[in-house]
Amino acid sequence: MRNEGYAYRSVIGNECDGEVLLSHLARVYGHSDELSWQGRIARGEVMLDGVVAGGEEVVRRGQELVWNRRPWVEPDVPREFEVLFEDEWLLAVNKPSGLPTLPGGGFLENTLLRLVRKRWAEVSPVHRLGRGTSGIVLFAKTAEAAGKVLTSWNTDEVEKVYWAVAAGVAELDAYDIQKPIGLVGYERLGRVWAADAGGKASRSVARVVLRGEAVTLFEVKLFSGRPHQIRIHLASIGYPLVGDPLYGLGGLPLGGLAGLPGDGGYRLHAGRLRLRHPFSGEVMEVKAALPDGLKSISGGCD
Repeated sequence: MRNEGYAYRSVIGNECDGEVLLSHLARVYGHSDELSWQGRIARGEVMLDGVVAGGEEVVRRGQELVWNRRPWVEPDVPREFEVLFEDEWLLAVNKPSGLPTLPGGGFLENTLLRLVRKRWAEVSPVHRLGRGTSGIVLFAKTAEAAGKVLTSWNTDEVEKVYWAVAAGVAELDAYDIQKPIGLVGYERLGRVWAADAGGKASRSVARVVLRGEAVTLFEVKLFSGRPHQIRIHLASIGYPLVGDPLYGLGGLPLGGLAGLPGDGGYRLHAGRLRLRHPFSGEVMEVKAALPDGLKSISGGCD
């Protein structure tokens, strides 16, 4: 589908003060080189403090930068989602694999957020799932509800359970993975999240559900919320997700023509969410049925 375009806004920070605008754009928005940005500037798409930019300006801290991106055709995605829970404060839906949660990477209207807001205009997601990940996404209907949920989101008070299909046959029945996650160098994007000794503390506990001829089905509980955490953590112990285009052994980016963070091909499903309701105080549990690709592997396990 063709969208209506979008105005990307940012404010120049201290670390960018003194950069030439054209170089700044190519560095910060690494998806395009200077030649591409020159074309956008020539078409009048870039503005600095409300003035159409020429590209040679030296940017200063506090200036507002706007890129008025013209309408574009977005990639096709699955657009149907299932409502799993709803009351006056919270909404939980089952996101299909292939549908981005939030705008970005060429997606604007073809995102779960935009689709959900067509029915519930004021909701905001409490968290996000990767484009290739299916399963439960929780939305808050009010700012107060969001604040209460987020206070306990990455604590033991909230249980987040995923199912993941990994390459290789696991030797142990369970793994307590505490590999730190941080930004590392990556040629296609500059930097991506990956296993990094100097990164942020992270913890996942993976339990073997089934072993196949060359794969393992894991049930994974998250105790932190780092980007791509399960993909990185399972790869870091030698069991990368089957079909993962980005992460390989060690939890590091694959070399050569490896993919981008939003690329799919792997099987990862957010299947169960357990938390205390922010207003009633009751413990609530939300479940999302396994997609077909995981049902065949799980053999009916729940």
